[in-house]
Order: sequence, then structure tokens, then C-alpha cells
Amino acid sequence: MKQLTGSEIIIECLKEQGVDTVFGYPGGTILNVYDALYKHQDEIHHILTSHEQGAAHAADGYARATGKVGVCMATSGPGATNLVTGIATAYMDSIPLVAITANVNVSALGKDSFQEIDICGVVMPITKHSFIVKNVHELASTLRRAFKIAQSGRPGPVLVDVTKDVTANMADFEPKVPEPITHDNSSVKADDIDKAIRLIEKCKRPFIVCGGGVIASDASKELKKFADKIDAPVCDTLMGKGAFPATDPKYTGMIGMHGTKVSNFGVNKADLVIVIGARFSDRVTGNAAKFCEHAKILQIDIDAAEIDKNVIVDAAVVGDAGEILKMLTSRIKTAKKPEWAKEIEDLRKQFPDHADMSSMSGPAIINKIYEITKGKATITTDVGQHQMWAAQYYKYTKPRQFLSSGGLGTMGYGVGACIGAKVGKPENITINIAGDGCFRMNMNEIATAARYNIPIIQVVINNHVLGMVRQWQTLFYDKRYSNTVLDDNVDFAKVSEALGAAGYTVRTLDEFEKAITKAIKDNRPAVIDCIIDKDDKVWPMVAAGQPLETCFDDEDLKNK
Repeated sequence: MKQLTGSEIIIECLKEQGVDTVFGYPGGTILNVYDALYKHQDEIHHILTSHEQGAAHAADGYARATGKVGVCMATSGPGATNLVTGIATAYMDSIPLVAITANVNVSALGKDSFQEIDICGVVMPITKHSFIVKNVHELASTLRRAFKIAQSGRPGPVLVDVTKDVTANMADFEPKVPEPITHDNSSVKADDIDKAIRLIEKCKRPFIVCGGGVIASDASKELKKFADKIDAPVCDTLMGKGAFPATDPKYTGMIGMHGTKVSNFGVNKADLVIVIGARFSDRVTGNAAKFCEHAKILQIDIDAAEIDKNVIVDAAVVGDAGEILKMLTSRIKTAKKPEWAKEIEDLRKQFPDHADMSSMSGPAIINKIYEITKGKATITTDVGQHQMWAAQYYKYTKPRQFLSSGGLGTMGYGVGACIGAKVGKPENITINIAGDGCFRMNMNEIATAARYNIPIIQVVINNHVLGMVRQWQTLFYDKRYSNTVLDDNVDFAKVSEALGAAGYTVRTLDEFEKAITKAIKDNRPAVIDCIIDKDDKVWPMVAAGQPLETCFDDEDLKNK
């Protein structure tokens, strides 16, 4: 046991937890922590982002890519509040993250001191837990508890706020080996498993919907075995991308607002829909009251609060998805359902994708990225049309390949997340897909990538409009394009060069292929500005609040 300052205790606890990288931005109240970090820079790599929000998104991207806890730091006041959007993003998508902030001295709390904010109160609704540490003797145990909470059960972000005097005060410190995070089966009830098995063995047309919980529980292999044993087609939510290989014959594509017709129509033909690690988001269900109304629904989720929250289900098993799938697969009988498989195959033939891959468009760009990277890249996205195209046209075969803000839909997420993902998995080609509207929000982080020579590739799908909002304005607002046209003269390639990255502007697929091939070869930060038509749309689509069976595309509009 030895005496350390609070700041040194923070660093020792991070080392205990296996933290190798921290993303952050220093300031007055957190200076002691940064001074301690300086002394341990050979053990913990700190990445100074351009903005605290970028640090939170980078920690999030690191966590999604690696499965480990992402860590970010910020000073008090605006430094802490600038983390809020990133913390909320992680919360909505159940990403393990620990945010460490500093605050004013205990004696100055509650007095509107300079850069004082009740950050614990601010983030209470968007964290699994938030702590303020006012006693140095409680610091180590609080940090250890924070890491355990972030990873246990349904993962999520935790914030630890430490007053400045605590970072300077001394306390005894005794190293501890972190408690292992185990898959807890205590919530799994035998009766629920029995009921699930009866439903599965009785059904003739099962359909599996997999979400981000399958990835969080590392249950992809169990999902594949389960799907093969019950001979069920599989679709995914946006957060479930890569949980089931997109190259598998059973895979039918994404479900929901911009899901495939095969998935959207297929679940409505099923007699049992098995939803694993997904929370029945409105973007998945459409009209929740009419979601799979002719089928039984079996829900598997680690969070009991998700059962019957958005959709009333016929049966549920609460617990870790991987462990539950093992239990089910070991007990259910192998079943072949050739008639059901043919029905799904007929849907594929009836509703093939007809995106034009020969000219410069969002789908064609994503398809070209898939070809060039042989499907092995880590793809991050911002939010909008480009996000949907990236979900639709890149075939994800492994979990943690597709990183995107699903629940919160955070424009500006991408570059920070891409940096974090590349730092976490440096061996992978790592590409962020953004629209021009999103890229404007976070292009300052290209300077971060350049500063540390983190060789990310930023692909801007540039239609000079806020594409997804314009799509809605075209379809539902009689083409009243209120504040969605970005017809200024910003040159993203030049801006990127000024920030220290390579910059390319391309207008054809051939030009794009040459640019991205060179960017991969050069292995340095690069931005490729891809000019496409302002009225390209994401198809298919389900209008907000409508049932999935109303899914339509441009061909349907032409024939209407």
C-alpha cells in the first residue's frame, strides 16, 4: 500500500482496467490529472481531440470496435457539457464508456464558481450511473465501480466527476485485480425457456430479427447455429449489422423504415418472429400496434425493462443473448422448412434491388468501397442518407464492423468514432461515410487524425443538400425545401489539406476508385469529396408511423 494523489489514483485505476488509450481535452480543474498522465504517457496514450464532443465519440468508436470500455476526459463546465451528446449517443446504443470530468473544489461547489456545472445532474438521464467524488478515499472504489457498471448487464456510459481538491489530496492506494465481467444467467427462468422452445418447435414460419444486443453479448456464433437449426431467415436492425453474416443465404437484409422489402414483407408472413437483443425502435417496427400482428413474438433481451415496452410480446426470456441461444439450441429439435425457405426466396425474386451501380450515386459508392476493401473494412458513419446506403450496400460479415449512431441519430458522430475505431483496431482499413451536412459538424477532427497520423479515410457523399431531410420534404412536404440546400462554395478537399490530410474531389466512379485506392496505399488521413445528385433517395422506405407492409420504392411511385 502506498500514498498517492487523487490524480495518480485515477491513472493507476485506468492501468488496472487495461486502459491503453484516453481521448480528451485539458482545462483548469483537470490539470492535476493531466500532469499525472504526462508522467505515464508511455503506458496510457492520450489523444487530444479538436473538441470534447469528438473525444466522447472517439471513446465510443473505440468501444464499439474493440468491445472494451472507451474512456474520455474533460474539464469542468463547458468541457464537461461538450461531452453530453457523445454520452447520450453511447447511452442510446448501449455502449460501455467511462467519462471522467473534474469539477471545482468542494468548498466552491454550489456557488456558481467559474466553470462550475452540476454535470452529474445533467447526465443523470443519459448514463447508467453518475458519480461525484468529494473524498479522495472513495476515489479508487468509485472508479472501479464505474468500469464494472459500464460493462455489466446491458452496457452503457458512466460518468465520474472528481473535484479538483480530490485530484490533489493524498490517500492510501492498494492495487486490485478487476473483477471479471461474467455472463449472468440468474435472470433466465426455466419456465421462460420451456415456453420459448414450445413456440419454436410449433411454428412453421419462423423469422429472426437480430439487434445490437447480439453484438454486445458476443453471440454471433450462437445466433448462426440457432438460425441453422430452426431453418429461419434472419434480418437485422441498424445496430445489429454484422451480428449475422450478410453473405449468408438466410440473410434477408435490414428491417424497418429503410429495410428491404424481403425483410419487411417477410416478417409479416411469419408465424413466429424471434427478436434478439433489439428494443423495437419505431424505426424498426413502423406502426408498433401493427408490427407482425399475425405472428407470435418471442423476445430475448438482457434488460427486463425492454419486455412489452414498445410491442407486447407473446413470450420473453430475460438474460444474456448468447447464453440463452446456447440453451435453446441445445434443446430444440433440428427442423427443415423448405416451403418457408421457398416463400422467402420467392420474395427475393419478386423484389430485387435495382439500384444503379454504374453511375456516381450513394449505393454505387458504397458498393465500390465494398469491392475495393473486399468486405473487410471497419465502416463508421454519420447520420442520414449515406448512413442508410452504408447499411444497405456494404455486406458486413462480422460484428463490430459497422459503427453508427442508431438510437440518438447524432450528426457529427463519424470522424471522432472513426478515429477511435482505428486506434482500437489499427490493423483494419477504417472508413467514415458522411454526408456534406454531417461532415460540416465534425471536420475539425480531421486535424486530430492528421496530428497523430491516424490513417482514416473520410468519404463525403456530397449532394449539396441535407439529403434525408430533403427526401422527406420531397415526399411529404410538397417540395418545400426549407433550409436544406447547402449551395455554398466550401471545398472540402482544400479544407482537408489545410487541416493536414490528403484531399480529393471526385465526380465519377472511376475517379473515386483511383482516389480511395491511393488513400489506402498512402496510409495517411484522407478526405474524398464525392459529388452526387441532390435528389438521390434511399429506397425502400416506410413512411413514419405506417406499418411495414406499406414499404415502397421509386418503382412503386412511378406505377402509382
